[in-house]
Amino acid sequence: MDKASIIKFSDTVRDKLLQEVADRAAFYGIHPKEILPVDSEHEDSIVIGGKVHNKKLKDQREKLVREIKHKGYQQVMDEVTYTWFNRFVALKFMEVNDYLPVQVFTSKDADRNEPGIITHAHELDFLDLDADHVLDLRSENKDEELYKYLILKLCNYLHSTMPFMFEKIEDYTELLFPEKLLHVDSIVKDINGIIPVDDWREVEIIGWIYQDYIAPKKDKVFKDLKKNVKISKENIPAATQLFTPHWIVRYLVENSLGRLWMLNRPSSRLCEQMDYYIRPEENETDFLRINSPEDIRVCDPACGSGHMLVYAFDLLYAIYEEEGYDHSEISENILTRNLFGIEIDKRAGDLAAFALTMKARGKNRNFFRKPAVPNICVLESIAFEDDELNAYITAIGSELFTNDVRDTLLQFNEADNFGSLIRPKAEDVSGILQLPKPKILSENLTLLSTHQKVLQALKQADYLIPKYDVVVANPPYMGGKGMNARLKDFAQDNYPDSKSDFFAMFIDRNLDLAMQKGMVAMITMQSWMFLSSYEKLRAGILDDHTILSMAHLGPRAFDSIGGEVVSTTAFVIENAQHPEYKGAYIRLVDGNSEAEKDTWLREAIMQVRNITQQTEA
Repeated sequence: MDKASIIKFSDTVRDKLLQEVADRAAFYGIHPKEILPVDSEHEDSIVIGGKVHNKKLKDQREKLVREIKHKGYQQVMDEVTYTWFNRFVALKFMEVNDYLPVQVFTSKDADRNEPGIITHAHELDFLDLDADHVLDLRSENKDEELYKYLILKLCNYLHSTMPFMFEKIEDYTELLFPEKLLHVDSIVKDINGIIPVDDWREVEIIGWIYQDYIAPKKDKVFKDLKKNVKISKENIPAATQLFTPHWIVRYLVENSLGRLWMLNRPSSRLCEQMDYYIRPEENETDFLRINSPEDIRVCDPACGSGHMLVYAFDLLYAIYEEEGYDHSEISENILTRNLFGIEIDKRAGDLAAFALTMKARGKNRNFFRKPAVPNICVLESIAFEDDELNAYITAIGSELFTNDVRDTLLQFNEADNFGSLIRPKAEDVSGILQLPKPKILSENLTLLSTHQKVLQALKQADYLIPKYDVVVANPPYMGGKGMNARLKDFAQDNYPDSKSDFFAMFIDRNLDLAMQKGMVAMITMQSWMFLSSYEKLRAGILDDHTILSMAHLGPRAFDSIGGEVVSTTAFVIENAQHPEYKGAYIRLVDGNSEAEKDTWLREAIMQVRNITQQTEA
């Protein structure tokens, strides 16, 4: 994969798109430091700066102005920019892989320069087009306007398949849709020309594009950190997102999910496709029992754009095939029963859901006819007013709202800051989630609003309750010096043995999320192995858990991070104590690149396999 072209693509399209969005806002009288007053206003139109706008645009502008007053101009421009960036990337990926019924950016007809969606506009009945409007635009040579109309219709059409990526476009994101997409120097030209077509065929490209998209913001956050500016909750995703190299993902997933399956099915041939799998030296009898592939639950509690989950999908698919499942039902089973992702960054969460959906569509060409929405939970902050909960619980009269459940509902007021580190007080909320909607809610809008917040908090809590067979993660790295005040207090109160860094708290937390005898696979900073500040964390792991394997990678395991900046270790821990177990430890600190460490890791694993085979013989 051409990483240089991906960087160029992200920089070019992001910057052009941001300027286009700002230009469109200015067209409607909205500027960074000024929002022009309305010249005149009628029921069905509005006049601004001498320009007349219809009622739909009038309503969209009013929503945009309200949002800017609430969040600020720059944040709203950034949000609209990445919304359209994500959609364009998704459409391009689907187009290259033939997952769309029509070409959006290119044409299959070598004699035509216009995109196929324009050429075949009169044939796209599934988009519910206004045929007369299309004909008028065509006859008047208004191809730019037609192109915009068709893309908006296509995005709305895809909403039923991927609501997380293609929300109904009726708000100000439509108002700020970029202009002149058919121009010779347009964004479409960049979308088609910068990244080689073959690279678009790999779903992994989604994560690389996202990492490069947020790179400038990440650079600014760390520049500010040197000035002692703490990392705000809004900047945590940009500061901590790091795309995990595929070979590390394979090592982690194969020695957790793959290992669990091999223990339960010793005769499985899954090991033949797992190059990074370390086979146990001796036959094991004390392990987590799995009766069916449908019972396996894999969670990435800081899933980013979904790289870990995407590879877990591949292994799970092979497992289902081996068990004789019908291909038409495997993808749906994996998305609805097996894979769970948790994230605080909506952009990343949407891309993770998209990547998994693309894996499912790649395996089943009919998947879009009955799509399943992946289990990706983007944690949102949920706050309740004084006595709001008491009034709600009293009104519906449910005895299921125990003190622990009430406390759990109040734990999400800073979910976008604390993320998966929140430990719900309640041990199980599934029973409440299955309750029918009380009739009283239809009569009281205030109670209905509270009910929706309660459901959202309970759904988030359900993701965070320990129930997973495998937990796999590349958690965020953030030292105490970078934490904002509220996060630092939270760490001290809830993670006394690992409070020095985000990644260490996630080691602590992930061991909670896994079931007894479940697997925890992670890549983290190596410092927890040595520093005195992590002595209690180490002691807890050695006393209560079992390190199955570890690849001590040291520096330069991530080509995207130069030099000695980040020194890492990858490991797999079983959530059970086996005092006599001999783990596999591989030292790779001397490698100078991803490729070199990857090669050495596979060679070391092969040596372990040979020793194991000789011992058994």
